[in-house]
Amino acid sequence: MSFLQQFFQDVFEHSLGAVSSRQNASADVQSHFEISKYGDFELTDAVRPSMDLQIQPTEGYRHELYVDEDTKMEVPVLMAAVSKEKLFPLFMEMVRRLGDTVDVVLETSHDHAISGHVDLYREHIDMPVLTSILWEYEDLLTNDGCTGIAVLNPNIPQEIQFDEHKLLIMYGEPLGGFEDLMNSAGIQNDPSIRFITEAEHVHSSTQKYQTEFEDLRLRLGTCLEAKEGEQGDDEGFEGAW
Repeated sequence: MSFLQQFFQDVFEHSLGAVSSRQNASADVQSHFEISKYGDFELTDAVRPSMDLQIQPTEGYRHELYVDEDTKMEVPVLMAAVSKEKLFPLFMEMVRRLGDTVDVVLETSHDHAISGHVDLYREHIDMPVLTSILWEYEDLLTNDGCTGIAVLNPNIPQEIQFDEHKLLIMYGEPLGGFEDLMNSAGIQNDPSIRFITEAEHVHSSTQKYQTEFEDLRLRLGTCLEAKEGEQGDDEGFEGAW
């Protein structure tokens, strides 16, 4: 039984006690989470919007400004939602622009006993080695809702995050080159765009992806010391549909 089926079975057993209602609800849920395309925008398998569709997924990007709480330093940010068919190639093209040697942070929330996520670090990896490994794990990085990755060059400084929701988030200066790449891919600047993270949503993962994540972690040689991340404003719940 999937996470969602168990979730709704528990809800209806305690509140309604009606078998037919549970079956109808389960069918509605299954139908909703099988929808992967909204207009021309295709979601990966990693995440789905809530059933009430508070935010309809769409492609686009917007400018943001990150302010460090301690230093009060302001960092320009670009956030983008990109349709599945061009998402990973665009991410890889952006990564290659960070230089010959970079640092990598793997993000995982596979361990449900931990609140938030865990970050695993690898410093000073050569770009050809990194890109070769990442292409091997394209499916995991694209479709697992419990895996995220960030690639950064602290000497520039710039960072590109490909998060668990499969949003592209670019930090630093200058960001014009990344914006040009998105415009060339037909991704439009939309200051009013809302992302799937800004409403309730559902993550998906599998045991297969958790195993592949461990393989990727070893291939990249991330350090064993982990840093627990913040829970943040993610109001979704994780499971498989």
